[in-house]
This record gives sequence, C-alpha cells and structure tokens, in this order.
Amino acid sequence: MDDDGTDELLLLRAREEREKIFQRYDRGTDPSNDVDPWENPSFEVYHYTDKYGFIQDQRLPIKHDPHESRRLELEVEREKKWLKMLERWDRSQDKLRKRVFKGIPNKLRSAAWLKLLNIPETKKKNAGVYGRMLTLARKYCTETRQIDSDVNRQFRENLAFRERYSIKQRSLFNVLTAYSMYNMELGYCQGMSGLVAVLLLYMDEEDAFWGLNTLMSDRKYAMHGLFIEGFPKLTRFLQHHDYLVAKIMPRLHKHFAKHNLDSILYSLKWFFVIFIERIPYKLCLRIWDIYLLDGERVVTAMAFVILRLHKNRLLKLKDMDAIIEFLQVKLHKDFGYDDDYVIRALEHTMQELKRLKLDLPPPPQPNEFPQRQLGEFIEPDFEKKIGHRKSVFTENEREVLTNVILRQEIIGQTDVESTNSYENSESVTGDAISMRTYQSFNSLATSLALSTDTLDSYNENKLDSGSDTEVEVENTRL
Repeated sequence: MDDDGTDELLLLRAREEREKIFQRYDRGTDPSNDVDPWENPSFEVYHYTDKYGFIQDQRLPIKHDPHESRRLELEVEREKKWLKMLERWDRSQDKLRKRVFKGIPNKLRSAAWLKLLNIPETKKKNAGVYGRMLTLARKYCTETRQIDSDVNRQFRENLAFRERYSIKQRSLFNVLTAYSMYNMELGYCQGMSGLVAVLLLYMDEEDAFWGLNTLMSDRKYAMHGLFIEGFPKLTRFLQHHDYLVAKIMPRLHKHFAKHNLDSILYSLKWFFVIFIERIPYKLCLRIWDIYLLDGERVVTAMAFVILRLHKNRLLKLKDMDAIIEFLQVKLHKDFGYDDDYVIRALEHTMQELKRLKLDLPPPPQPNEFPQRQLGEFIEPDFEKKIGHRKSVFTENEREVLTNVILRQEIIGQTDVESTNSYENSESVTGDAISMRTYQSFNSLATSLALSTDTLDSYNENKLDSGSDTEVEVENTRL
C-alpha cells in the first residue's frame, strides 16, 4: 500500500460504487429508488405487444384475424402432444427431433428448454452454489459497472425488461454477476447478457444461471470459447464460414470481397447470441429450439442458410454499408420467408453439410474450454478491484489484433484460401476430409434449393421474386 493511503482509498471507492449498484437492484421498482428519466422509455399502452412481450410499432388491430382461430386450434393440439412427450421424456427418440423442428409451443418452451439443457439435474447436484456465488459477487465482482450498464440496454422493447430495476432486470443483473464469480476465468463479456435475457423469458433466475453455465461449459455448445479472451472459437467458426461461402457461393464471396466486407462485420450476433436481434424473434426462438437440441452445428448451417436464401438480394447491393444494414437491420424486421420454409431449409442444409463432413470446422483447441475449476473462487488482484485497465496488450489480445489485420488482407484477395488446413485437419468424426468431399460441392449447391413444387408453394413468402437456382461451384483443386 502507498504511504499516503491512496490504494486504500481506491479500494474503498470501488467497494462503495459496487455496493450502491447492488442496493439499487435490491430496491427494484420502489419509488424511492434513484432512476434517471432516460432509463425508463415511454410506453403507449395501446400499442401492439406480441405474445413474447415485445412492443411492436403498430396499433392494435381493429378486426380479428379470421385465420387466428385456426392457428390457435392447431397450437392447442400441438401443446397436448408436447405435454405427453414431456411426461415421458427421451432425448433419443425421433419423435422429439421432428417436433422440435416443427417448433416448441411457446407455453411449453420453458419446460422443454429446462429438459434440453438438463437444468433440474444440474441444479440438484449443485444445491446452494448459486446463493454462494451471489454473496461473493456482492463483495468481489469487478464487472459490476459494465453489467449494470448492459442490463439496461437489453431488450428495451420487451415489457419484462423495459422498466428500470424490474424483476427481470434484477434477475439479469444477479445471474451475470454471480456467473462472473462461478467462472472466474471468463468473468463477464458483453453479449452474455443477451443469452441470459432470452433464458430469463422462459425460466427463473437460478435456472437461467445453470442454463448459462451449460451453454458455456457443455461441449455440445461450448460458448466459453466465444467469450474468453482472444475469442478462439469465434475465429475458428468465422474461418469455416468464410470457407463455405467461398467454395459454395463464390460469386457472393467475391461480391463481399469487392466491397471489403469481412464476415466479422455482419455475423457477430449470429455466433455470440445465436441470431438474437438479427432475425425476427419468433424465428429466432425456432432456431434456439433446434440449437438446444443439436448444438453448435446449427449455427454453422443457419449462417449459411441466411446468405443462401438472400444471395440474389445481396448481390444487388452495391456498397458495404448497404449489405451490413440489410443483414443486421432489415432481416431483423422482415426475414422475407415463411418461418417453416426457413426451418426446412435449415434442416436440409444441416443434413447436407453433415454428409460432406462440413457441418463443423476443424476440432477446437483446449483454450476454448474452461481450464480452471468452475466455482473455485480466487480473490481478484488490486488492479481488478479498483477497475484499472492494463496498459499493455496481453498475448491473446495481440493475437486477436493480428488476426483482424490478417483477415482484412485476406478479404481483399479474389481467391481466398482458408487459414484452416482442411486437408490435414480431422473432422469431428475423426476422418480426414478428402478431395472427393469438396468435389461433392456440386451436389450441395444444387440440393440446397428445395424441389420446384416446394418452392412454388412458398413463393408468396419470398423477399425476392423467383428462386435462386444458379449453381456456383469452383471446381478448383485444393
């Protein structure tokens, strides 16, 4: 400690700031709580709110939709089937898979997600752990200020999160601070709030905590590698995504290269938060259903499907900003295709990529998984306690910077070779990817377009007129 007591004063100030933030969440929506006017957006009660709680920029309908009654009848029938299946739960049965792809009824999504993530068993094995993490967070969490800031940015248009220090905001804050103590190697990274917010719309606070832990540490999802310093999993999946686009849709790849568009500029939320706020929420939930069933290979396929379905439109956009706006903003408002059509295309793409052993990139390195014991508490050092940022880059940070620069150089080339060696790497099944596999790209590019009859039945739901049947494959030796 400094002779003049400066270090002690810094620690005291950090403790006081952390405690004030926790106290505001303790008081919640009590009128005595300190809330700035800007923190609570205005809300006109007569605006339309969808069944997921999101406020839509439109007025309530004057007349009842005649097709709504039939949709409700079908949903009730599906709910009955799901109730029976939930009582006799078996992850291995084909019936479960078929029904997940058809969409889990929203009323039963909570029960289904709990089972898909195996949360009841995990919570039973770790009784009392969440409470201990909350206690530690109040005393030692060094991410409090950033988490507090991100909590009030999340789902501002949803009734559950709209009011400052509402129940769900408080739960979101608690889960994130507690998990920063449980997984101290990871701590907190922006983007995790989006994952937890979705979970909290369908489960309570402690369940969401264990759901987050499953997403981070279970090998099926392994999201720890997305958020850990250096973002090793993101780098690996982006390289694979670039490879698929370059080899199956070379015209689109060259179009992106022409406008200096790196995939990292449009796809971060695809990988970090599984398409939240990048596609309509209703469709996003369908993707989450399948993701919780099948894991990370769903993200690879869906990222490809988005570009494949909208390729014609993307090729007409003439600058980088227009492409990014289309992929990040316009598709979130209107995806342009019927949800069932998109899911059908996703299922077909997953099957084809798996057949070609391209459903996943080459295997991960050990640093993509937790290296420390989860739940093991290590008291933060002085610099972290007072919130000082390091004055120099770590080795991982320098590597990330180098990778970004390298990607920018690569994207400017017409013929891009993946930085992964697919010929020398082994797939997740352990088999080397052969030259014959890549010659099968003709089959993949052709078969991704569904049959003519199927396409005709969905034409009215397409964003662009006509279908994209052009087969683009580079028959280049790798």
